[in-house]
Amino acid sequence: MLTGTLPELSREQVSELIMAAGGRVTGSVSKNTDYLVAGESPGSKLQKAERLGVAVLDEQALRRLLAQ
Repeated sequence: MLTGTLPELSREQVSELIMAAGGRVTGSVSKNTDYLVAGESPGSKLQKAERLGVAVLDEQALRRLLAQ
């Protein structure tokens, strides 16, 4: 799940990286969401993720996670 504008990667690039690592990119946040990648101006998806206890990553944290 992605929200906001990331500093270096486009949404399409992030989606491709996640899918290449075996993940899924969805259009909404739910209790089944593992991570939300949040950039600048994330909007209501960030609030919902925080309310549901979903882990929130920035671009750098996503890169570290995918490098593991």
